[in-house]
Amino acid sequence: MKSILVTVLFICSSMIFSQEFNKEITLENGKKFLLGKINLDGLNSEPYQAWFQQQHESYDVDETLIKVIKKPLKGHQIKLFLGTWCGDSKREVPRIIKILETANFPMKKLEIVALDRRKGLVKTSPTGEEQGLNIIKVPTIIFFKDGKEVNRIVESPIESLEEDTVQIVSGKPYTPNYATLSKTK
Repeated sequence: MKSILVTVLFICSSMIFSQEFNKEITLENGKKFLLGKINLDGLNSEPYQAWFQQQHESYDVDETLIKVIKKPLKGHQIKLFLGTWCGDSKREVPRIIKILETANFPMKKLEIVALDRRKGLVKTSPTGEEQGLNIIKVPTIIFFKDGKEVNRIVESPIESLEEDTVQIVSGKPYTPNYATLSKTK
């Protein structure tokens, strides 16, 4: 009897704490966007697949810099905030995903959160993953090590995604776009 009760409690708590991935919102004008935690399946579904795959396939990764970041990158966790409605996100997100894949980054250490665009909810998520992280522009790619923010790339890289990532994971000085507005470190 005790084991049945434990099993029921475990299933109930799992259902409460699990979050739906790839939730889609449709606006009154028919436009759609993803909201909340998403994964690559969401980005590879219609209507997002068109821009995601085109940018992902056409981007030439700097293999020389991948060799530099491959090992130190694995010691980091990454939170990627984007808007599937945002032009900068449509350009940069497929590229950073391709870089991470090329570097064999453990994708379980990547959390992707799609933010809202609706009035009064702009740059928020249903479960508040952005809270306390000062997300002012998307995409924002935040690098964490041992649970602490190391640095971030905001909206677009300073040099290139690979070069900026080298600076961040190597612990070299790096100042992201909008640093006066962003909380970095």
